[in-house]
Amino acid sequence: MRMQRLQAFKYELMPNGETQRQLRRFAGSCRFVYNKALALQQANHEAGEKFIGYVAMAKHLDFPRFKRKGSGDSFRYPDPKQIKLDPGNSRLFLPKLGWIRYRNSRDVLGELRNVTVSSKGSKWFVSIQTQREVEKIASQATTAIGIDLGIARFATFSDGTYLEPRNSFKTKAAKLAKYQRRMAHKQKFSNNWKKAQVKVQKIHTQIANARRDFLHKATTTLSQNHAFVFIEDLQVRNMSKSAAGTAENPGKNVAQKSGLNKAILDQGWGKFRRQLDYKLAWKGGMLFAVPPHYTSQECPECHHVSADNRQTQARFVCVQCHYENHADHVGAINVLERGYRLLACGDAALSRSMKQEPAEVSQLSSV
Repeated sequence: MRMQRLQAFKYELMPNGETQRQLRRFAGSCRFVYNKALALQQANHEAGEKFIGYVAMAKHLDFPRFKRKGSGDSFRYPDPKQIKLDPGNSRLFLPKLGWIRYRNSRDVLGELRNVTVSSKGSKWFVSIQTQREVEKIASQATTAIGIDLGIARFATFSDGTYLEPRNSFKTKAAKLAKYQRRMAHKQKFSNNWKKAQVKVQKIHTQIANARRDFLHKATTTLSQNHAFVFIEDLQVRNMSKSAAGTAENPGKNVAQKSGLNKAILDQGWGKFRRQLDYKLAWKGGMLFAVPPHYTSQECPECHHVSADNRQTQARFVCVQCHYENHADHVGAINVLERGYRLLACGDAALSRSMKQEPAEVSQLSSV
């Protein structure tokens, strides 16, 4: 059996000075169009009107005005017919930009679908999305494992092992705050302010790279060693919402919740799950998401559920049968058991881990 694989290959671009200026102009133009379209959609929604389609939206847009460059600039070429790839000479042709050299670290496999150009700090990158047909393989692994995600431990496994958290933001937080203060004390958009901004962006890049490296290594190891991986169906966006509330109804424990939100987002749980999903599929395995309710309060021996079972954040002692273990390990054991029950019941609605748009999956699969 064969399957279609969408994959993105990411490379660093090596543009000259004039091409860099053109890249910044393109990014600023795309940013203006996006913001203009978003404002129109929001105003239309507030007026109770229907969604504005592409053709009608295009009629609303004024001529783009270039904005100041910023971090995270990007633009996309969706038509593969406009793009030329010359890997032999390590160069890429893009409309209006011409030929641009790139660091050719590996071969591009498959038929070219689209190209996304983005910036990080002072560097520019190109992500080339392709599609190709591959043999659907059977997993070489034969084991299954349950995973409990947390803060003190990034991931605890049902076999008792665990991964320490990387905490890439936390380790750089003090340094980042120091350079952000320096930046705030300078006149905005002055040369000294721009120099300080570069240093801040560099730290953000280091944080993102460290987190990405950690997650890719962890998910690659898991996908190679296990045929089935069970994980809690956590709603990360809801879990990391602000508790500030409104002026009329202010929130409670705002500072504590803010710290927890930062810790949750620093772990990268969402990326961890998405990477596991496509890597297991490539290896012939499967990822299943199980209901997360009371996984750390249910005794894996007698199945008694009680909040009193979890005496501290780490210690679990069943009040009924006195089973004792680390609370995160208990959670992972219960996740594994629930996963087996889902497989036995064949409940596709619950066992399906997630549905991703092809373009989003491809961006996550670029390494």
